[in-house]
Amino acid sequence: MLSRWSRWTSLTGVVFVLLVVLGGPILEGSTPGSKATGAQVISFFEAHRSRERASAILLTVAFIVFMFFASSVRSYLRRSPGIEGLAALVLAGAAVLVAGQTAGSGLIFALSDAPTRLSPGAAQALNLLSNDMVLTSSAGFCVFGLASGLAILRGALLPRWLGWVAILIGVVVVTPAEFVAVLMLAVWIIIVSVLIALRGAARHPSPDAARLAT
Repeated sequence: MLSRWSRWTSLTGVVFVLLVVLGGPILEGSTPGSKATGAQVISFFEAHRSRERASAILLTVAFIVFMFFASSVRSYLRRSPGIEGLAALVLAGAAVLVAGQTAGSGLIFALSDAPTRLSPGAAQALNLLSNDMVLTSSAGFCVFGLASGLAILRGALLPRWLGWVAILIGVVVVTPAEFVAVLMLAVWIIIVSVLIALRGAARHPSPDAARLAT
Protein backbone atom coordinates (compact mmCIF):
# COMPACT_ATOMS: atom_id res chain seq x y z
CA MET A 1 0.00 0.00 0.00
CA LEU A 2 2.70 2.49 1.01
CA SER A 3 4.83 1.63 -2.02
CA ARG A 4 1.88 2.23 -4.33
CA TRP A 5 1.17 5.55 -2.65
CA SER A 6 4.80 6.65 -2.96
CA ARG A 7 4.72 6.07 -6.72
CA TRP A 8 1.96 8.63 -7.17
CA THR A 9 2.97 11.18 -4.52
CA SER A 10 4.40 13.42 -7.23
CA LEU A 11 0.86 14.08 -8.47
CA THR A 12 0.44 16.28 -5.41
CA GLY A 13 2.10 18.84 -7.65
CA VAL A 14 -0.98 18.90 -9.87
CA VAL A 15 -3.20 19.18 -6.78
CA PHE A 16 -1.04 22.07 -5.55
CA VAL A 17 -1.48 24.04 -8.78
CA LEU A 18 -5.25 23.51 -8.73
CA LEU A 19 -5.49 24.65 -5.11
CA VAL A 20 -3.38 27.75 -5.79
CA VAL A 21 -5.55 28.74 -8.75
CA LEU A 22 -8.68 28.26 -6.67
CA GLY A 23 -7.33 30.00 -3.58
CA GLY A 24 -5.56 32.83 -5.41
CA PRO A 25 -7.11 34.26 -8.59
CA ILE A 26 -10.58 32.78 -7.98
CA LEU A 27 -11.13 33.33 -4.24
CA GLU A 28 -8.61 35.95 -3.14
CA GLY A 29 -9.00 38.18 -6.17
CA SER A 30 -7.45 41.64 -6.11
CA THR A 31 -6.67 42.69 -2.55
CA PRO A 32 -5.73 46.29 -1.65
CA GLY A 33 -2.31 47.39 -2.88
CA SER A 34 0.54 48.47 -0.64
CA LYS A 35 -0.44 52.15 -1.01
CA ALA A 36 -4.03 51.65 0.20
CA THR A 37 -5.10 53.65 3.22
CA GLY A 38 -6.10 51.97 6.46
CA ALA A 39 -9.75 52.87 5.90
CA GLN A 40 -9.68 51.30 2.42
CA VAL A 41 -8.12 48.12 3.79
CA ILE A 42 -10.68 47.80 6.58
CA SER A 43 -13.55 48.44 4.16
CA PHE A 44 -12.29 45.82 1.69
CA PHE A 45 -11.74 43.05 4.21
CA GLU A 46 -15.04 43.73 5.95
CA ALA A 47 -16.86 43.44 2.61
CA HIS A 48 -14.99 40.28 1.55
CA ARG A 49 -14.27 38.75 4.94
CA SER A 50 -15.49 35.19 4.32
CA ARG A 51 -13.93 34.96 0.87
CA GLU A 52 -10.52 36.19 2.02
CA ARG A 53 -10.50 33.85 5.04
CA ALA A 54 -11.34 30.90 2.80
CA SER A 55 -8.59 31.96 0.39
CA ALA A 56 -5.98 32.16 3.17
CA ILE A 57 -6.90 28.70 4.46
CA LEU A 58 -6.94 27.15 1.00
CA LEU A 59 -3.58 28.62 0.06
CA THR A 60 -2.09 27.34 3.30
CA VAL A 61 -3.35 23.85 2.49
CA ALA A 62 -1.95 24.24 -1.03
CA PHE A 63 1.56 24.89 0.27
CA ILE A 64 1.31 21.98 2.68
CA VAL A 65 0.60 19.85 -0.40
CA PHE A 66 3.56 21.49 -2.15
CA MET A 67 5.89 20.12 0.53
CA PHE A 68 4.77 16.59 -0.35
CA PHE A 69 5.45 17.33 -4.02
CA ALA A 70 8.91 18.71 -3.21
CA SER A 71 9.63 15.61 -1.13
CA SER A 72 8.69 13.36 -4.05
CA VAL A 73 10.97 15.36 -6.37
CA ARG A 74 13.84 15.02 -3.91
CA SER A 75 13.29 11.26 -3.61
CA TYR A 76 13.23 10.88 -7.38
CA LEU A 77 16.29 13.01 -8.08
CA ARG A 78 18.47 11.39 -5.42
CA ARG A 79 18.30 8.08 -7.30
CA SER A 80 21.14 9.45 -9.41
CA PRO A 81 24.59 9.21 -7.85
CA GLY A 82 26.15 12.45 -6.69
CA ILE A 83 22.82 14.34 -6.50
CA GLU A 84 22.18 14.00 -2.76
CA GLY A 85 23.33 17.52 -1.92
CA LEU A 86 21.28 19.18 -4.66
CA ALA A 87 18.27 17.01 -3.83
CA ALA A 88 18.47 18.18 -0.21
CA LEU A 89 18.60 21.80 -1.42
CA VAL A 90 15.40 21.22 -3.41
CA LEU A 91 13.56 20.29 -0.21
CA ALA A 92 15.23 23.07 1.79
CA GLY A 93 14.27 25.66 -0.81
CA ALA A 94 10.70 24.37 -0.81
CA ALA A 95 10.55 24.67 2.99
CA VAL A 96 11.70 28.31 2.88
CA LEU A 97 9.20 29.05 0.10
CA VAL A 98 6.37 27.49 2.09
CA ALA A 99 7.36 29.45 5.21
CA GLY A 100 7.20 32.72 3.31
CA GLN A 101 3.94 31.94 1.53
CA THR A 102 2.10 30.70 4.62
CA ALA A 103 3.25 33.76 6.54
CA GLY A 104 1.62 35.86 3.83
CA SER A 105 -1.56 33.81 4.09
CA GLY A 106 -1.46 34.32 7.84
CA LEU A 107 -1.45 38.10 7.36
CA ILE A 108 -4.50 37.89 5.07
CA PHE A 109 -6.23 35.69 7.64
CA ALA A 110 -5.45 38.23 10.38
CA LEU A 111 -6.80 41.09 8.27
CA SER A 112 -10.03 39.25 7.52
CA ASP A 113 -10.60 37.91 11.05
CA ALA A 114 -12.07 41.06 12.59
CA PRO A 115 -11.21 43.99 10.31
CA THR A 116 -13.44 46.52 12.06
CA ARG A 117 -11.51 45.98 15.29
CA LEU A 118 -8.28 47.11 13.65
CA SER A 119 -7.16 50.69 13.81
CA PRO A 120 -6.47 52.26 10.39
CA GLY A 121 -2.74 52.26 11.18
CA ALA A 122 -2.71 48.57 12.12
CA ALA A 123 -4.75 47.62 9.05
CA GLN A 124 -2.44 49.60 6.79
CA ALA A 125 0.66 48.02 8.33
CA LEU A 126 -0.66 44.46 8.01
CA ASN A 127 -1.72 45.11 4.42
CA LEU A 128 1.69 46.56 3.58
CA LEU A 129 3.38 43.47 5.00
CA SER A 130 1.07 41.12 3.09
CA ASN A 131 1.98 42.90 -0.15
CA ASP A 132 5.70 43.47 0.31
CA MET A 133 7.00 40.73 2.62
CA VAL A 134 8.21 38.67 -0.32
CA LEU A 135 11.96 38.20 0.16
CA THR A 136 11.62 34.96 2.15
CA SER A 137 9.41 33.41 -0.51
CA SER A 138 11.68 34.67 -3.31
CA ALA A 139 14.75 33.17 -1.65
CA GLY A 140 13.10 29.77 -1.29
CA PHE A 141 11.69 30.00 -4.80
CA CYS A 142 15.16 30.77 -6.20
CA VAL A 143 16.87 27.92 -4.34
CA PHE A 144 14.15 25.45 -5.33
CA GLY A 145 14.43 26.37 -9.01
CA LEU A 146 18.22 26.44 -9.21
CA ALA A 147 18.73 23.24 -7.21
CA SER A 148 16.06 21.37 -9.18
CA GLY A 149 17.52 22.52 -12.48
CA LEU A 150 21.11 21.61 -11.61
CA ALA A 151 20.04 18.23 -10.24
CA ILE A 152 18.12 17.43 -13.43
CA LEU A 153 21.05 18.46 -15.61
CA ARG A 154 23.46 16.31 -13.60
CA GLY A 155 21.17 13.33 -13.08
CA ALA A 156 19.43 13.01 -16.47
CA LEU A 157 16.40 11.29 -14.88
CA LEU A 158 14.17 13.93 -16.45
CA PRO A 159 14.44 15.75 -19.80
CA ARG A 160 17.32 18.20 -19.71
CA TRP A 161 15.17 21.04 -20.97
CA LEU A 162 13.21 20.85 -17.72
CA GLY A 163 16.48 21.50 -15.92
CA TRP A 164 17.20 24.61 -17.96
CA VAL A 165 13.64 25.86 -17.45
CA ALA A 166 13.96 25.34 -13.67
CA ILE A 167 17.19 27.35 -13.61
CA LEU A 168 15.53 30.10 -15.64
CA ILE A 169 12.64 30.14 -13.15
CA GLY A 170 15.07 30.44 -10.24
CA VAL A 171 16.72 33.45 -11.88
CA VAL A 172 13.59 35.23 -13.12
CA VAL A 173 11.88 35.04 -9.70
CA VAL A 174 14.35 37.54 -8.23
CA THR A 175 13.68 40.06 -11.02
CA PRO A 176 10.71 42.39 -11.58
CA ALA A 177 9.26 39.65 -13.84
CA GLU A 178 8.49 37.47 -10.81
CA PHE A 179 4.90 36.85 -11.99
CA VAL A 180 6.23 35.23 -15.18
CA ALA A 181 8.34 32.88 -13.04
CA VAL A 182 5.24 31.90 -11.03
CA LEU A 183 3.35 30.99 -14.22
CA MET A 184 6.35 29.05 -15.53
CA LEU A 185 6.66 27.20 -12.23
CA ALA A 186 3.01 26.13 -12.35
CA VAL A 187 3.47 24.58 -15.81
CA TRP A 188 6.82 23.05 -14.79
CA ILE A 189 5.29 21.46 -11.69
CA ILE A 190 2.47 19.84 -13.69
CA ILE A 191 4.88 18.38 -16.25
CA VAL A 192 7.33 17.11 -13.62
CA SER A 193 4.51 15.67 -11.51
CA VAL A 194 3.15 13.60 -14.38
CA LEU A 195 6.57 12.48 -15.64
CA ILE A 196 7.73 11.32 -12.22
CA ALA A 197 4.45 9.48 -11.63
CA LEU A 198 4.62 7.71 -15.01
CA ARG A 199 8.30 6.84 -14.74
CA GLY A 200 7.85 5.70 -11.15
CA ALA A 201 5.02 3.39 -12.19
CA ALA A 202 7.16 2.00 -15.00
CA ARG A 203 10.09 1.48 -12.62
CA HIS A 204 7.88 -0.27 -10.05
CA PRO A 205 5.34 -2.43 -11.92
CA SER A 206 2.29 -3.73 -10.12
CA PRO A 207 2.44 -7.20 -8.50
CA ASP A 208 0.17 -8.61 -11.21
CA ALA A 209 2.39 -7.22 -13.95
CA ALA A 210 5.47 -8.60 -12.22
CA ARG A 211 3.92 -12.10 -12.05
CA LEU A 212 3.01 -11.97 -15.73
CA ALA A 213 6.55 -10.99 -16.61
CA THR A 214 8.04 -14.04 -14.85
